[in-house]
Amino acid sequence: MADTTRITVTLPNDQVAELRKLTDNISGYVAEAVARQLRHQLLGAELMRYQEEHGEFTDEELIEAHTRIFGEADLGGSVGAA
Repeated sequence: MADTTRITVTLPNDQVAELRKLTDNISGYVAEAVARQLRHQLLGAELMRYQEEHGEFTDEELIEAHTRIFGEADLGGSVGAA
């Protein structure tokens, strides 16, 4: 088991009610959500660093990345709008 620290988090009552419908392990659910958000922020920071060093991504690079992540479908619209 990973090392843990007990903290108190205050959430709106409606969110707690919805969480209880979804899981009996709210701590685990919240820990997973925090981990996902941290990965998202770290990836965003890394992408910004990369662009500062190598220039902005081209439309072709964005389309390729979108295709690798989501597949070929729905490339008709702007990638930025996804």
